[in-house]
Amino acid sequence: MRTVVFDLDGTLADTSGDLVAAANACFRAMGEGDLLDPVRDAGTALRGGRAMLKLGLERLGRPDDTAEIDRNYPLLLEAYAGAIDVHTTLYPGAMAAVEGLRRAGYGVAICTNKPEGLARLLMGRLGVLDVFHALTGADTLAIRKPDPEHLRETVRRAGGDPARSLLVGDTVTDRDTARAAGVPSVLVTFGPNGASVIELAPEATIAHYDELAGVVTRLIG
Repeated sequence: MRTVVFDLDGTLADTSGDLVAAANACFRAMGEGDLLDPVRDAGTALRGGRAMLKLGLERLGRPDDTAEIDRNYPLLLEAYAGAIDVHTTLYPGAMAAVEGLRRAGYGVAICTNKPEGLARLLMGRLGVLDVFHALTGADTLAIRKPDPEHLRETVRRAGGDPARSLLVGDTVTDRDTARAAGVPSVLVTFGPNGASVIELAPEATIAHYDELAGVVTRLIG
């Protein structure tokens, strides 16, 4: 079965607001106030919790304080899980595109570097978890993106053939994962990295999910 695999953060949904809020909760507990801005720091937020903690500590003049990052990371995950869908929104047309692919006979799945439990919690809260045939996260396997086996195993769990798949994402990690797996990547230009993803030379880019079906047909039939 042909399979379309999606990254989550910055691709299916804009999760940056809730991620930044969780990081700022950690900084407030440290007595430092809100160090991150949900708009300016959206790109960092979508790189994960440790990246946000590192950025905040850099602004305090502590760029190498890995012990503080390690101490706060579980607290960040706890804060995020408690308010995971306050600001998060699915990108326009995302689920219509996913459901259209399903009706056309494609497998659809999520391959994310967000911990699997949090990814399932979020998609369940948004009411769309059951639309996908499979979901794997950063801790589902012993490896994670950009290791191509993360993508391949996601496709297998969706009932598909890894050689007949593609990855929709928003970062160089997604591009590199697909390239290592020998399959096409489609990068979105409406995520926090904007049109700069074109410079990564993916097989295709889309500015809106309305464009996805045609691109998928062109790339994997």
